[in-house]
Amino acid sequence: MNMNIHFRDVQSGSVEARAIIEITDGVFLNEVTILNIDGEIVVEFPRKSFVGKSKRTYYIDIITFEDNDKRIVWELEIKNAYREWRKANKKVLIYEEK
Repeated sequence: MNMNIHFRDVQSGSVEARAIIEITDGVFLNEVTILNIDGEIVVEFPRKSFVGKSKRTYYIDIITFEDNDKRIVWELEIKNAYREWRKANKKVLIYEEK
């Protein structure tokens, strides 16, 4: 499987980038987040949240996988694509003078 993935840089805390993945021709999954947690690249898929009657927040995965193996394959492919993209697009740190 060769996904068409587009990344955009994010300069915010542990968030490295956001990805848009073309799932099939003309169908896109937005807001896949690439995180750097303690030096490890982590893929976070989008979720919907809502507050229930009990005032508790619930989360629903936007995309689900038939099994954990399928999820791991997707994550690995996204991580590899991100590393290749990052090689070509170095992170530019911007410092503000105070």
